[in-house]
This record gives sequence, C-alpha cells and structure tokens, in this order.
Amino acid sequence: MTKYIFVTGGVVSGLGKGIVAASLGRLLKLRGYKVAAQKFDPYMNIDPGTMNPTQHGEVFVTRDGAETDLDLGHYERFIDEDLTKFSNLTSGKVYWSVLNKERAGEYLGQTVQIIPHVTNEIKSFIVKNVEATGADVLITEIGGTIGDIESQPFLEAIRQFSLEVGRKNCLFIHVCLVPYISGSDEYKSKPAQHSTKELQAMGIAPDIIITRSDDDCGEAIRKKIALFCNVKEDCVIANTTADCLYEVPMMLHKNGLDRVVCRELGLKNKCDLTPWKAMIKDIHSRKGFTDIAIVGKYVALHDSYLSIVESLNHASYACHTNVRLRWVDSEEITAANVKEKLKGIQGVLVPGGFGIRGTEGMIEACRYARENAIPYFGICLGMQIAVIEYARNVAGIADATSGEFKKSGSHVIDLMPDQNGKKLGGTMRLGAYPCVIKEGTLMQKAYGAQEIEERHRHRYEFNNDFRDRLTDAGLVISGTSPDGVIVETVEAPSDAFFIGVQFHPEFTSRPNHANPLFREFVAAAKAK
Repeated sequence: MTKYIFVTGGVVSGLGKGIVAASLGRLLKLRGYKVAAQKFDPYMNIDPGTMNPTQHGEVFVTRDGAETDLDLGHYERFIDEDLTKFSNLTSGKVYWSVLNKERAGEYLGQTVQIIPHVTNEIKSFIVKNVEATGADVLITEIGGTIGDIESQPFLEAIRQFSLEVGRKNCLFIHVCLVPYISGSDEYKSKPAQHSTKELQAMGIAPDIIITRSDDDCGEAIRKKIALFCNVKEDCVIANTTADCLYEVPMMLHKNGLDRVVCRELGLKNKCDLTPWKAMIKDIHSRKGFTDIAIVGKYVALHDSYLSIVESLNHASYACHTNVRLRWVDSEEITAANVKEKLKGIQGVLVPGGFGIRGTEGMIEACRYARENAIPYFGICLGMQIAVIEYARNVAGIADATSGEFKKSGSHVIDLMPDQNGKKLGGTMRLGAYPCVIKEGTLMQKAYGAQEIEERHRHRYEFNNDFRDRLTDAGLVISGTSPDGVIVETVEAPSDAFFIGVQFHPEFTSRPNHANPLFREFVAAAKAK
C-alpha cells in the first residue's frame, strides 16, 4: 500500500516547505523506498509558464514537458527522480478541467460544486501521480499558508483522501515559523499554536510539526508546542537555518524526522547516509574562489535563475572550488562599460529569458567574453545571443537579430515553424528531446557521448537560412536534432570555453552528479 505524506505551512510563506519535503524524500530514498513528490499551488494560473520570473521565480520543466513550480526542481535535485506532469497542480488547472468536463456533459446535469467535483479532481491527481511513478511513498506539498482562501479546496481534498486510504497510510506534516523576539530574548510558540488550530479547524490534525527558526528554539518551546497542538513530543522537529541547502536532510535526520515518519507509517528500512555524507564532505573541502557573472534581465529576483545557481554549485563541488556569483543586470551593460561591469570575472553565463529587454547588453557581454577568451556559457536565450553576436561581429551580418526582438533585420534566430499563431501558454517546445553531438567538440568532451537528451523550453531557434554563412565564418554547430535540422548547440573558435545550447541543462543537474556542461564551464573558469 502506497504511503501518503502531506506537507502544509503556517504563519508565513517562504518557510521552506519544499526543502522539508525534498529532504524527507531523500531520507526515505536512502532507506530504499521509491519516492515521488508533488506540489499543489493555489494560484489561478493554469501553470507558471506565462508568469513573470520576477514574481514567482523560475519555471521548472519536467522531462515530459510540464511547466511547473520551482519547488519541483528541489524535489528532483534532492530525490534524484524525474518528476512528471502529475507533479504540479494549480487551482487554475483544477477548475479548467472541471469546467471542461461540465461543458462536455460528463457530470450528467449535476450542479457542479467545490465538493465533490473540485475535491474529486484534486484527489484524482494524487492517484494519477502514484500510477505514473509506482511510488512507495508520495510526498505532496500544499502551497501557500494555512488560512488562505485559495488553498481551502486542497485542504478539504487531502482531508477526504486520508479517510479513503486510512490514517495508517497517511501522514500530515505542518511547518510553522517560531519567531525570535530580540527585545525579550525569547522564542514564541503562539503563532505555531494558532496556525495548528487553523489547520485543525479544517479537519486536519497534524501528526508532525516542523519548527522553523534560524537557531534552535529549545526543547522547552518544542514541548510546549507538542502539548498545545496535541502531537507527540518527539514529533515536534526542529528545522534551523543551515549553511548549505544540502545539509538539511542530515539535520532533519539527526533531529529524528525520518525516524518518526517511518514509525507513524509502519515503514522499517534503515537509513544509509553514507553517500550523502560523502557529498557534504566534498562540499566543505572546496578551496579558493571562481568568479562567474550571471548576465540576465531578471537578476532582481535570484530565484528567477534558481536551477542555474544550483547547477553552478553542483559544478563547484565537482571542481573543488567555491563559485562566487556576480549578478549583472543586462540592461545596464553598454559597449562603453562592459569592461568595467565584467572586471575580474572568470566566466560569463547568459541564461534564458523572453523579449527584447536587456538583450543588447547580453550581446555586449558575449562579445567581450569571446574577444577576451573568457569562458562563455549561453543557455537558451544565451545561445541565441551568441549566434546574433557572432553573426554581427564575425560573419559581417550587421543587422543580425531575432524575430522575437524586431520584425526587420536579418533573423538569424526566428520563430519555430510550428509556433505561428499559437497562444502563449504551454505551446513552446517543451520537455526532453535528443541531441546528436559532433565529434571533436566541447560538447563531446563534456558528455563523452554521441547522443544525449536534455529538456527544452523555447519558441525561437536557429534559422537555417543563415547556417552556411555562419559556419563558413567559423561558427561550429556541435549538436543537432537526430535528423540534423534543428540546431541544438553552437561553439565559437576561442582559446576558452565558448558554447551556447538551446536546451536547459540546469534541469538535469544534481548535487552528487553535476551536469557535464556546467562542470566543464566551471572547470574552464577556474583555470582562467
């Protein structure tokens, strides 16, 4: 019988419910269980695909092409399992499905209501995830904060679900802020008590409470929370701020989380932390610093590039160096100041994005890196920037641009043929596609393979009308679709690492095995 764990949050948002869920998933996997993860987001968007990254952070893409919440990136990095389209559900997606069924007459004339129609739709998504993954344990995080109007149908659905599968097969974990009041030099349990009371009013009694604070709030506070929130004393688990994200599973294990979870659910396997401890040791053995600039248009919110930052960290573990990031707003870069903006930088990374804003600054950063033999790594839009820069400054196509930026000019990057007239949401080239690698290239050196598979999220691509002119000027097309039509990766003749990829390699990087391109990029920057 599959075991189900539901993670909720109280008092404030941003407590790290996703990290708790991901860490628990890793601990259960280290106990030998097949683990799947899932995120329910209360917002009304169908998915985060059309949301501005500065509002909600990055969009994480699953292997099967779903545009999802960034927490799914944490799940995949910690648990090291590919998630699916059933791993993220929003209120918008729920109501969209219910209303389409109503229009199709599937409810046979019934009055469509939150209960049972919306809650049944949510419950069916839980079941579909288990059917798709064959998981022994499914961990589902409920986004938002207890008390939000939007999350009520999700809470009602999981309350019903726990009755249907039996409480012995279901566990509720509630993550609460325990604030520190500096004036009185004490931690306060009252917010956690009120949050738990709110959850109980919804018919859900948490089995485990995770106390979130910067430092240990103390045993007395945890005992008080256990007493007033009606949970066992050893089921109040401390979650304090860690120096490194990947230390959280070990901290939660030390504080007894996986032990009490397994006890409550009747799971018995022992936890072997040996491989995770070895990885943490590598993290702390890094020496020196490697300075890398992320040149992008969404740098105001670093979560916009969360998977890229984590992938650079993973590469730093493999290369035994500390990556020191410099966030550079591409709108502020000009030909006159690019040297100053990138002074002291050992590597330049231009990530993905949409629209013309800030792209001229990216082109200047790319040019500076290429001409000064500074390792350059362009991802999605960053690859397109590399093609435009090379076309302008090497191939002599002065008006080179992208069809996304201008209607006029030489569109060395243009709209994919099948994208004309399509609506924006969920219609891009999404998910994993194969890429055939050319021999003797940086791509082959990185992957050591003739064919790979990486995840995509783009609407524009290399325009083959300019293929011969650019390759005659020295641009190397190092990766294509199996039929050779779609250009996946380009490289420029340089004394340093210089590569652009149309896909998003950051989505497949893991802390214990860095993506090959990030590893080679950081190694080249370190050598620089």
